[in-house]
Amino acid sequence: MAEPNQPAPAVAFEAFLQRVEPRLKSQLARYRIPVDDAQDLLHEALLALLSQRDRIRDPESWLLGTLKRHCAMYWRRQQRRLYSAVDTAILEWLSAPLDPPQERAELLRDLDNLIGRLPPRCRSLLRLRFRLGYEPLEAAQKLGYRASSIGKVTTRCLAALSRELLASGLATAEDPASQLVAAAALVRT
Repeated sequence: MAEPNQPAPAVAFEAFLQRVEPRLKSQLARYRIPVDDAQDLLHEALLALLSQRDRIRDPESWLLGTLKRHCAMYWRRQQRRLYSAVDTAILEWLSAPLDPPQERAELLRDLDNLIGRLPPRCRSLLRLRFRLGYEPLEAAQKLGYRASSIGKVTTRCLAALSRELLASGLATAEDPASQLVAAAALVRT
């Protein structure tokens, strides 16, 4: 029987970490997580492992699965930050002086053509949210979506619009976010 003050569990945990380290690094590289954020995600997963170690049968598989889930959630948060920035940019854009009417009309026509290429649910959602000014919950009710899923659907539709902007040449691969912001602002007016 081991004495309570012996560092045997710490040694065993160090050996476990050394054994699983290559797979953890591979997981983080597969998801292309930046180094600083990778350390945070790994620490979160390890803390979760330590707090639940008594209930876990296979710590290695559990840790890899948890890290994979944290990586996926990381990129979802990053996407949401981009698209939530759209609303802030729209408000700033609305307070800016207006473009000449002819230029604005041309941009709106181009944008309507791009939106017309999107699937019907994206066309409806983008027009409700940005053209008619519906709040997310109102748009969800109007279109028959659950309130919990409207954010995901909006994100996917904005991503589809961004892809159309890139395909049409109105946006560049280096800066699609600014073009997406401009497009969303135009949709709102």
